[in-house]
Amino acid sequence: MDEAQLDVRSLIREAIHEFVRTEQVKAEPAYKVELVEERKRREQLEHRLNELVEENKRSRAIAEEAERNNAIRNELQKLGVAKLDLAYKAVKDELHRTEDGRLIARTDSGEVSAKEFLANFVAENPELLPARIPGGSGASGVQRTPQQGGLNVDLDKIRPGMNAEELDKIRQEISRVAAQALRGQ
Repeated sequence: MDEAQLDVRSLIREAIHEFVRTEQVKAEPAYKVELVEERKRREQLEHRLNELVEENKRSRAIAEEAERNNAIRNELQKLGVAKLDLAYKAVKDELHRTEDGRLIARTDSGEVSAKEFLANFVAENPELLPARIPGGSGASGVQRTPQQGGLNVDLDKIRPGMNAEELDKIRQEISRVAAQALRGQ
């Protein structure tokens, strides 16, 4: 019976091994399919991640360019440039960012700060500044309103419920004084 027990044991072992092999063969295609699907998901995620990285780079470049443009325009405004768009177009390609974020211009004499470069540019191109003397050839003469004796407007006399005629005279006098002040008279 010893031999019979051995045969039964070996038979049971063989049956178990055969069953395990059969289950592995059945499960193997499922694993392979699952691995292929997982690989596809990973590749899609990697592709999407690369797209997001590129989009982020583009967004940063656009933001940096907008900040650079604003910095140049602001500095030109501080220098009093009246023809801002024209001046900006003339200098925009000359100014660059350094690694540390400063705006510089590369000139024949070396690197120059943006402020210094723009100040020199404006000094060399005064036509970009507003006219110092209004008018010029062909300009019509300034019309001056005749100096009236003027009303003596006392702010303490202005009150709610005033006569409409008096209130209108006070408004006209304030307009006249304001217009004179704006013209520098």
